[in-house]
Amino acid sequence: MTDQTLERPTLFARPLPILIFIVIAVVLDQIVKIVVDHTLPLQEPVHLIPMLALYRTYNLGVAFSMLSGMDGWFIVGMRLIIVAFVIWLWHRTGKQRTFAHLGYALIIAGALGNLIDRFLYGHVIDYILFHTETWSFAVFNLADSFITIGAGCVILDELIQPKKADT
Repeated sequence: MTDQTLERPTLFARPLPILIFIVIAVVLDQIVKIVVDHTLPLQEPVHLIPMLALYRTYNLGVAFSMLSGMDGWFIVGMRLIIVAFVIWLWHRTGKQRTFAHLGYALIIAGALGNLIDRFLYGHVIDYILFHTETWSFAVFNLADSFITIGAGCVILDELIQPKKADT
């Protein structure tokens, strides 16, 4: 590989592709939430397979119902700060770090998707439930999945990125 190949920016290191990806992800998240809100019964499981159900509920907190007792505007402000911080990280990250940039795009898309819900409805629409007869995971949505997968991508990037020798 040449030095030029190593310095070539990855797809999501460039502003336009990451913006298009984020817009598509947010639109997809919003479409799914609209369909869920208009078709699924409220707080009644629709079993898909033994451990997975669709279960529409409204989340007043952040991802996986954390901070549900906090004021709505505090949560909105916190999400805006997180989006700004991730944009800052994206901007400072090396242009060749594929998984980090993909992760940042997913985190931003997920945060914006849930932020739109908060502005439009005053809550976030959640609808995916993993469960057994004796246990259930927090109900979540596509935007929460984007955030979780994005964080995983950033961690993966940190693990596989070659480390520079200290000089």
